[in-house]
This record gives sequence, C-alpha cells and structure tokens, in this order.
Amino acid sequence: MDKKFKTVDSSRISISQLMQPSHSNFGGKIHGGYVLSLMDEIAFACASKHSETYCVTASVNTVDFLNPIEVGELVTMKASVNYVGRTSMVIGIRVVSENIRTGETNHCNSSYFTMVAKDDDGNTTQVPGLILNDKIEVKRFLKSLKRIKNHYARQEEFDHEDFSLENYIEDLEGHRVKIELPDC
Repeated sequence: MDKKFKTVDSSRISISQLMQPSHSNFGGKIHGGYVLSLMDEIAFACASKHSETYCVTASVNTVDFLNPIEVGELVTMKASVNYVGRTSMVIGIRVVSENIRTGETNHCNSSYFTMVAKDDDGNTTQVPGLILNDKIEVKRFLKSLKRIKNHYARQEEFDHEDFSLENYIEDLEGHRVKIELPDC
C-alpha cells in the first residue's frame, strides 16, 4: 500500500474501561471532564496511529452529553479518522456505556477532535492522505469539510473589520437577552 495514503480502518481504535466511584461527580454520575479526558486520549492514539507521529489537540467540536454514565458501567469509545488536511486530522469519537449486568447500552456522546501532527522538533508535519472505502466514510469526510467551512465562514463574519452590531440586533429578538451598552 502507498504510504502516502492510509485507510480509515488502519487507524481505527476502540477502548473499554470500567467506570469506578473515583470517576464520579457530586451527582453520582461519571464526571464529564473524566469522559473528555478519555476521549482526548483515544483521539491522540487514533491520530498518532494514522500519522505515525506525535499529535496535539487543536480543537474539540460538538461535545453533547446525551446520556449519563453510571458507576459500574463499561464505557467503550470508538475512534476513527474522519478527515485529513495537510497536517491535521479530524477524529470522530463515539462513546457507549453498557450495564454489564443487563447488557443494556446507551449512546452517551459523539464528538470531533481536531488533532495536529508534530515532528520531533515540535513543528507541524504532513499526514498521510485518507482512503475512503465506503459511503459512511465519504459522508463523514464531507461532514467534516462542511464543519470546517462553516467554522471559517463564522469566524470571518464576526471578526471582519466591518462587523456592526446593528446588523444583528433583529437576530437577538425573542431571546432571553437584554442589551445595555454604554453610549459610545
């Protein structure tokens, strides 16, 4: 296989861990920060496996906690490379909890971590391209492209030097917000 491209399957990772009382929050559920830490670890492993180099987290997109995780449940995280740029990768992660006594499973979280490959000197380095083998992989790549495009469009819209609040006041109507700006 050409080393300049790798399949999604070649860097797919799955980990499982039993949730213990030390991982719980004050409400008795598994702490979201602990789950995020595990997600960051699997994103690192997946990205490093694809790039064959050290990787760092550049951003985390869309972290929705869908269902709580209970102490004593087995949590399984699955990660795959959804998108590659020149030096970055978007790693898709799915988190599922399982009651090991009943076998009942719950989808708890899905998220997208953008990871950047680094060389031994700490500089960004090029990553292998991605070989997409099925419609789901193509769809995930396209969804990542769309998220990236929307991110840059939003950034340009609100960070542009011609930005004016007056153009957006109507958008705030009907929301629970009160604007009290000092006269300038």
